[in-house]
Amino acid sequence: MIGLIQNKQNYEYDIRSLILAFMIDEKIELTEDTASSIYDFILKVQFAESQTSISIYENGTILEEKTVPGDYKDKTYFKNQFKIGLYQVLSKYSNKKLPWGTLTGIRPTKLIMKELHQGQQKEQIVPKLKEKYLISDEKLHLSLDVVEREEALMKSIDVEQGYSLYIGIPFCPTTCLYCSFTSYPIKQYENIIQDYLNAVVKEIAFVSQEYKNRKLISLYIGGGTPTTLTANQMKWLFEQLQHYFDFSNVVEITVEAGRPDSITKEKLQVLYDAGVHRISINPQTMNDKTLKVIGRGHSVEQVLKSFYEAREVGIDNINMDTICGLPGESMKEIRHTYEEIFKLNPESLTVHSLALKRTSKLRQLKEKYSFGATREMISYAHEMAYEMGMNPYYLYRQKNIPGNFENVGFSKEGKECYYNILIMEELHDIIAVGAGASSKIKGTKGQEIYRVENLKDIHQYIDRIDEMIIRKKNALERR
Repeated sequence: MIGLIQNKQNYEYDIRSLILAFMIDEKIELTEDTASSIYDFILKVQFAESQTSISIYENGTILEEKTVPGDYKDKTYFKNQFKIGLYQVLSKYSNKKLPWGTLTGIRPTKLIMKELHQGQQKEQIVPKLKEKYLISDEKLHLSLDVVEREEALMKSIDVEQGYSLYIGIPFCPTTCLYCSFTSYPIKQYENIIQDYLNAVVKEIAFVSQEYKNRKLISLYIGGGTPTTLTANQMKWLFEQLQHYFDFSNVVEITVEAGRPDSITKEKLQVLYDAGVHRISINPQTMNDKTLKVIGRGHSVEQVLKSFYEAREVGIDNINMDTICGLPGESMKEIRHTYEEIFKLNPESLTVHSLALKRTSKLRQLKEKYSFGATREMISYAHEMAYEMGMNPYYLYRQKNIPGNFENVGFSKEGKECYYNILIMEELHDIIAVGAGASSKIKGTKGQEIYRVENLKDIHQYIDRIDEMIIRKKNALERR
């Protein structure tokens, strides 16, 4: 447990975020006693007009200390200087350096884009951001690579006049240990699946009318696991989509067929016949022992079977999600996973760093298993992606990733997922339908993003579908 003392509640979110970046999953508690022995250490921040002091105490003794000059009300310059000072104190105390330095946001590529759009050259951007945020050279160059590919891809579509549609199917065969997404066991909800789809289609009808003068650019069906639907249910859903939308400008349709234990050849044929351009078959690991620990409910053999069946029906763009740092996995298991994926030769690979999410069951295993990605794991996964002829094309971060790493999407040329870029960079409206779905609507007068959240509970979503539509309507009128 970590004690926190602040004489003013300035930058509390940033302080807590940086503490947790160094000391993942620790509990932070406000206190006033620098000598208390119930805390691992106490961080004291004293804001003053001329300077701010940052100190770390153990049992009343100062172990690390830093003074940051300047008025704490100078929010632009001072905030960066304060975070650097805080980082330096925590880094010295913990004997750690963070790959992303003082950054706590989820989209570091936005910083690169901003600099490029202001006319800065790559040679100027790296030292500037390194000094300002203490980002490692490795992560800065990774971000630059991603941004260059993102910008090139976005030039090929009508971003301004377009929008994307997300459809949430919040059902799974089982709930994975690390998951915090809206997801419900399919077996318990089979009797109301059609009621749920009817509600989704009611939202779809509203979206098609509201956006009749805009171009639908990308369609992403996620979850949950959309392939928990039966083949007939999926076919019916695509028939409804074809009825309500003009697909002439759509550059991609992606379906998360993430769980191999939900995939059949019949369902894959439905996806292919519906014109789906890209699917994900997500092993997360190619080690059966780990799959059992994390509650995936499928075997490596099922991963292989699903992959080969997708090829047989003609699907030529398959993504595979993997996670570095799963419980009990070392470099031996990591190497095995990526060697097996290399043999399959998918079109894209997403390398996730395990995140210790607040609502996941994974937290209960802290004492039983070691977990969390290492730099060696991440580097090896990236090297294997490059060996498969892939390059990084999108990147994002999550809170509570042990090691302060990131998630990177790699792809062969021409097989990138536009939707992933559009939602991460918030370049146009992402209209999301379904339980737990979150829409992002761009404001017309600036850079503001209006978020519209749907209810997560399945029954509530069905019963209150008209309210979900009103929420979207109000947001569209407000922008």
